[in-house]
Amino acid sequence: MTDTRQPSDAELVERVTAALGTVIDPELRRPLPELGMVGEVTARDGAVTVEIRLTIVGCPAATTIERAVTSAVEGVVGEGNAVIQVGVMTPEQRTALTERLRGATRRMPFGPGSLTRVIAVTSGKGGVGKSTVTANLAAALASDGLNVGLVDADVHGFSIPGLLGLVDASGRATPPTRVGDMIVPPRAHGVAVISIGMFLEDPAAAVAWRGPMLHRTIEQFLGDVHFGDLDVLLIDLPPGTGDVAISLGQLLPNAEVVVVTTPQHAASDVAVRSGTVARQSGQTVVGVVETMSPVVLADGSTLELFGSGGGARVAERLSSASPGTEPVALLGSVPLSSVLREGGDTGSPVVLGAPADPAARALRAIAERLSRRGRGLSGRSLGLSPR
Repeated sequence: MTDTRQPSDAELVERVTAALGTVIDPELRRPLPELGMVGEVTARDGAVTVEIRLTIVGCPAATTIERAVTSAVEGVVGEGNAVIQVGVMTPEQRTALTERLRGATRRMPFGPGSLTRVIAVTSGKGGVGKSTVTANLAAALASDGLNVGLVDADVHGFSIPGLLGLVDASGRATPPTRVGDMIVPPRAHGVAVISIGMFLEDPAAAVAWRGPMLHRTIEQFLGDVHFGDLDVLLIDLPPGTGDVAISLGQLLPNAEVVVVTTPQHAASDVAVRSGTVARQSGQTVVGVVETMSPVVLADGSTLELFGSGGGARVAERLSSASPGTEPVALLGSVPLSSVLREGGDTGSPVVLGAPADPAARALRAIAERLSRRGRGLSGRSLGLSPR
């Protein structure tokens, strides 16, 4: 027999509470009840009132959360029978939330022992397309269902917010959300992103910092920013072998390194040095990406604007410099592409906006090669102990 009995108020509260467990905070990526964002749930005569606590005043996700909560509750009680009361957490509740998310004691979440793969993208010199490669790899990996974070460690020459569309019409980058002393990064194309550009009022401002400030900034990006549980963390390094590369080697000796170069000898020669510095800090060079590679024109001829073979030369020299280790692979060559450049200018990664473009196909293949390497568990603590 079909049960036509109207549910009691207590049953409605139970059903609504269960439904609220399916609502995910779009920034913190966890269910609202788990975050302590659901307050009192009451029912009377078939109508339900739900108290929601936002993390901060002016929460950028407020409208999205309220809409999702309303939909979940009305799915139980019917349209028009839900009252959503939106408030803000108390300081004590925010403190409890931040401790719940990152633990009571701070630590480097991506250091040795972490199951998050850390891939640092470096180059010997600027202007070779390193940041464009990083942004597109992040978007490609995220579109394949991975949880991806991206740290723009190029403090002096930050460009990741623009490449991923996290800027407004004036060029100002989208700021992160602050919950107490915890920083929640904005997202674009499924990627959680942090950059020094997000903390500047003037998008044209220059950051003129020396070593200690640079080191502290990278430390904060890795330790104070809440990325959540990541499969992959990509780090866009500044070109060369300076302070940031050295700091990252100290903080994340477990990182894998991808070296970006153009075919030109002037770029490939210095690219080898960036790989060498990474190895000196204990990091593993896993591959080389060549950009601005020869492109096939409409008439069938090939344009080698910057020459050819630079990526293969870098891979060969890095392999021969460390005999007995895994050879360094040429992960792929990305041909010259106006579509790739246009996507960077508009904040639409070419791997998503124009997947048929030869540059997009090359970048997608590179992302797949990196993804297939997987995350080895050898030598890592799994946090388990015998009973």
